Amino acid sequence: MRSSSDPGSRPGKVDSAKEDIPERHGSRSPGTLKVIGLGPGNSDYLAPSARHALKEADVIVGYKGYIELIDTDILQDKNVISTGMRGEIERCLKAIDAAMAGKKTVVVSSGDPGIYGMAGLVMELLHEKNLLHKVEVEIIPGIPALSAAASLLGAPLMHDFAVVSLSDLLTPWEVIKKRLITALEADFVIVIYNPRSRKRGWQLSEALKLVIEYRGGAVPVGIVRNAARTDQQVSVVRADQVDAESIDMLTILFVGNSKTRQRGEFMVTPRGYLDKYGHR
Repeated sequence: MRSSSDPGSRPGKVDSAKEDIPERHGSRSPGTLKVIGLGPGNSDYLAPSARHALKEADVIVGYKGYIELIDTDILQDKNVISTGMRGEIERCLKAIDAAMAGKKTVVVSSGDPGIYGMAGLVMELLHEKNLLHKVEVEIIPGIPALSAAASLLGAPLMHDFAVVSLSDLLTPWEVIKKRLITALEADFVIVIYNPRSRKRGWQLSEALKLVIEYRGGAVPVGIVRNAARTDQQVSVVRADQVDAESIDMLTILFVGNSKTRQRGEFMVTPRGYLDKYGHR
């Protein structure tokens, strides 16, 4: 397993500041609501437009673990509203209220806000409250975790791929299983998000059984933990050698398709150039 001790360390922890935001839903908001992606966590990969939004913000809202990824100099003199896990609706409602009160408001996601991020929930809540025409909304993209992790593995996503989250908190396992089997049958490279948590351990083992059943035990699996963050870890193993107990929510898995090969420490899925054009 390759590792990096400090690819993108962050300043110290930021305490959340909670301030009552007055509601004002009567007319077009003079404030703004921007939903940004921080990328994988290393400030080098933060998009300039996302950095500008953070610097210009009056209010920054996000999961406390993601707020801690933001440089402390950006957070100075900001009203920072953070909650723990499963506080997503509360955070988004406070962000909407802040924007309607005239504040320049930013909702923070890791990676890209439109990929398993907060963009969807913000849009749903604005629609539910009939505020889409009253709030100036902007979704600012970020480098998704799968792109950051794939770059560390080499080139596992050079052909068609599918992304599946194993978290059954919002999606029933039977639906997840059906999607996984369909992707395996179609020979997609498969990216697995949220593979295993402390309270949810069995799904990954079941998923790996399906991988071995449909692809065989020798198919390469890329494992990336903390991509572009402190304690980054990268490895490529056979599917039948994956240690499920060592996988956690900070890890992303890449299951190769029938053409994917391990090349040294890397993982490559050929696009087909050499097969079609050969060597020059």
